[in-house]
Amino acid sequence: MGNGQKTVLVTGGAGYIGSHAVLCLQQRGYRVIVLDNLVYGHRDIAENVLKVELIVGNTGDRPLLDKIFQDYDIDAVMHFAAYTYVGESVTQPERYYRNNVVGTLTLLEAMLAANVKAFVFSSTCATYGEPQIIPIPEEHPQNPINPYGVSKLMVEQILRDFDHAHAFRSVMFRYFNAAGADPAGNLGEDHDPETHLIPLVFMTALGRRESISMFGTDYPTPDGTCVRDYIHVSDLADAHVLGLEYLLDGGATDAFNLGNGSGFSVKEVIEMSRKISGKEIPAIATDRRAGDPPALVGSSEKAKKTLGWQPKYADLEAILTHAWQWHTKRHSV
Repeated sequence: MGNGQKTVLVTGGAGYIGSHAVLCLQQRGYRVIVLDNLVYGHRDIAENVLKVELIVGNTGDRPLLDKIFQDYDIDAVMHFAAYTYVGESVTQPERYYRNNVVGTLTLLEAMLAANVKAFVFSSTCATYGEPQIIPIPEEHPQNPINPYGVSKLMVEQILRDFDHAHAFRSVMFRYFNAAGADPAGNLGEDHDPETHLIPLVFMTALGRRESISMFGTDYPTPDGTCVRDYIHVSDLADAHVLGLEYLLDGGATDAFNLGNGSGFSVKEVIEMSRKISGKEIPAIATDRRAGDPPALVGSSEKAKKTLGWQPKYADLEAILTHAWQWHTKRHSV
C-alpha cells in the first residue's frame, strides 16, 4: 500500500496476536518497532522469524517510552501488552490493574507528549460479561465479571476521554477467541501456562498431555458443551492493520467486535482436531467452570461495513489445520 514511510510501534509484538500483527504490518510495507517485556513474548520469534527491531521493556517505563518516541518517528501505536489470564486476574487483580491500566495510561501520556495520536487497542469481548443476546453487538451493555475484563473496559473509557480532551483517536477491537496460526507455519500460539482449548487439544494429540478436559457437558447448547466464537489470528491481524489505516485516513474513535459470527462447541473442536491430526485425543467430561456462559458469539458486521474487513479463514477446519501445522513444527520431538 506504499506505506514505507509509516512507522508503527507494536507493544507486546513478540506475543501471540502481536506477532501476527507485526507480520501483517511488514507485509503491507510498514516499518515496525516492537516493545515487549518478554514475560509472555518470545525473543526468538521477534528476532529470528520477524527480524524486527525489538526493545525489551515495559509500557509502564516512562523514561524508556520517551526515548523510543524521541529516537523513532512513530506514526501510530498498536497495543497488545496486556496480561490476559482471567483466573489469575481474580486472584491477583493488582497485577492486572498495574499492567493493563496503569501501563497503558503511561503509554498514552508518552504518546501525547510526542504528539502521536493514533492508537489501535487490543480489547476483549470480556468487557461484555454475561451475554444478553447472541450474537453480541457493539451496543451490548458492558458489565465485565472479572478484573481482566474490567481492566480492558477502564482503558476503553480512558481512550474515549482522551478523544474528548486531546483529539486522540483510537480503534478498540473487542475480540472473541483468537485461534489458529500463520498459514505459512512460522508463527503460532505458544503460551506458558497454556489455558486455551485448541493448543491444549493439540498438545494432547502430540502426547504432551494425557487428555483434554471438557468443562461441562450439560449446557443448553446443541451438544451440551460450551459454544465459542473462534477467529483466525491472521484475520485478527488483518483487522488491526485496517483499523490503523482507518485512523491514519482520519477515522473517528470507535469500537469494533472481531469474531466470525458463528460459534463452535468444545466437542466440535475436539472432533475436528481428531480428523485433522489423525490422533485419538482422549477427552474427559468434568464439572462446569464458574463463570463460563453457555455461548459467546459476536457480530462483526460493523467491522466489515466500516473497515472493509473480510475474514479469510472463517471455517473451523482451516483454523485447526493451521494450528496443527504450527504445533507439530514447534513441538516436534
